[in-house]
Amino acid sequence: MEAAAEPLRSVRRLSRVLLFLSQCYVLSGDENKLISHLTESTEIPPYMMKCPSNGLCSRLPADCIDCATNFSCTYGKPVTFDCTVKPSVTCVDQDLKPQRNFIINMTCRFCWQLPETDYECTNSTDCMTVACPRQRHLANCTVRDHIHCLGNRTFPKLLYCNWTGGYKWSTALALSITLGGFGADRFYLGQWREGLGKLFSFGGLGIWTLIDVLLIGVGYVGPADGSLYI
Repeated sequence: MEAAAEPLRSVRRLSRVLLFLSQCYVLSGDENKLISHLTESTEIPPYMMKCPSNGLCSRLPADCIDCATNFSCTYGKPVTFDCTVKPSVTCVDQDLKPQRNFIINMTCRFCWQLPETDYECTNSTDCMTVACPRQRHLANCTVRDHIHCLGNRTFPKLLYCNWTGGYKWSTALALSITLGGFGADRFYLGQWREGLGKLFSFGGLGIWTLIDVLLIGVGYVGPADGSLYI
């Protein structure tokens, strides 16, 4: 009897061990789900970096609110839209009472129709600012935070090349007048070949020097990298 009962006890012990391991696995899975849920619930949305707490709802940046816009409004006319603050954003009304739904007043126009002072654009240093015809470059523009408009807040736009490499017009003109015979003005502007030509020809016997004074004075001769004077 003892020999026959021993295999039965072994099976019971094995079943208990398997039951214990299965319970541990289930508990660990629930724990991981709980940790994941807590992590997701405490994660701060990226737009919260731009949203001040307990400020006026009507002055919140556009990234902090959702508005029911209507593209059929008349361009250039005043229009009102119903807006709601995004989750986790707190704001108040004029009476300092908590508010989530409010009305915003704006002018009916798309973001790309805004004046240049209402958005910021990338600048390119790969185009010539001094050229005929004047060159343009394709820039990516982003509307400023507190400006409200219709459509995408980031848009491409063709802009005239307008950048500077740090060259001063007054310095170039002064060098042209005083040391132009030695090519100092051309060297300063990064035009090495012309500078060497003026140096070894003594400013073209004075004629080249005089011409450069006039050309630099009117801004016709600029930096070799194509940038504008400061």
